[in-house]
Amino acid sequence: MTEFKGTALTPELYAYVLAHNPPLDPVQRGLVETTQRALPAHAVKQIAEEQVPLLAFLVRLTGARHVVEVGTFTGLSALAMAQALPEGGGLVALDISEEWTAYARQAWEQAGVDGRIDLRIAPALDSLRAMPAEPHIDLAFLDADKDNYVNYWEELVPRLRPGGLIVADNTLMMGSVLDPENHPAGAHVREFNTHVAADKRMESVMLTVADGLTLARRVG
Repeated sequence: MTEFKGTALTPELYAYVLAHNPPLDPVQRGLVETTQRALPAHAVKQIAEEQVPLLAFLVRLTGARHVVEVGTFTGLSALAMAQALPEGGGLVALDISEEWTAYARQAWEQAGVDGRIDLRIAPALDSLRAMPAEPHIDLAFLDADKDNYVNYWEELVPRLRPGGLIVADNTLMMGSVLDPENHPAGAHVREFNTHVAADKRMESVMLTVADGLTLARRVG
């Protein structure tokens, strides 16, 4: 077995990491607090704090102008990416909940990026299949129902421009990928991870960021 070279992440060390990342701006911080207060049973669906500047960084790094998000929840990830878009860029956000995305709309308007975001309330597979079939997406963020991860992947990959990036969240699924027989979500994510690793159209790397984050780039 390969030797583990990671560092155990204590609460103190996690605080140190956050202190050395770009801080959340007032709108982002407010959205985190609103989500935790208004939706305490679901707040775990929100991306981790360190992923906020990371997603913005990836948008700027890739020069993405056309971003698609599958799974928006209360809009923190979309907010971060929309703020990082260049002039004329846009983000299509896909979700099925009017209730949860109402918090997103408020934050996007407060941040002045609502004009960059096209929120589509419908099953994400239907929305993806309604998009142009030719390659046009620069970056996609996948953070939705795990049983459809492979289906979302198969709709996104052909629509990615060469060099386009898919960022998939929760690819460790709280460790349940190692015990798929007892965890349905872990089984779906394990299937997805195997599918991604075998896809010759893409090159991918799995990172131990938050609950697992896979970055995959279109190469063919």
